Amino acid sequence: MISAGEFRNGVTFEMDGQVLQIVEFQHVKPGKGAAFVRTKLKNVISGAVVERTFNPTDKFPTAYVERKDMQYLYNDGDLYYFMDPESYEQIPINKDILSDNFQFVKENMECKVISYKGSVFAVEPPFFVELEVTDTEPGFKGDTATNTFKPATLETGAEIKVPLFIDTGDILRIDTRTGEYLERAK
Repeated sequence: MISAGEFRNGVTFEMDGQVLQIVEFQHVKPGKGAAFVRTKLKNVISGAVVERTFNPTDKFPTAYVERKDMQYLYNDGDLYYFMDPESYEQIPINKDILSDNFQFVKENMECKVISYKGSVFAVEPPFFVELEVTDTEPGFKGDTATNTFKPATLETGAEIKVPLFIDTGDILRIDTRTGEYLERAK
């Protein structure tokens, strides 16, 4: 059990059958009246964010959200298969659970599979990945002077905007959180 007076950023707890994570909290002690805790909560399964105030003595059961490193193997239709590197157990995860940034993940990459009581509700790809450009318009000498971009298709099928000097076959470092090109990989 955790009391509202012990709330900190990142703490997860159960309330009204939902699993909530504290995004922000503030202990408020007004001049008149009792102290209270003002919070911004995120439902870890649906992603909804709400603001709520609590009495510091309110108690809630702690929710243990498991974050496990697993290797992405392959997909078969709408099912994506991940393997636990310790037990070699494979689990299928439905396409609906995967976020948009999963388009930057290729086979055999490590991802974080996030579950609560054995039920997977999210998959986090690595923050940075290195992918090869499979298709883009050719670059020309002198194209580095301007800050313009062109579309490029990566080996996973994802499309991003890249500077004009990038060519087919280049290996790029991509930020999966924003989907942006960072640099050419060495």
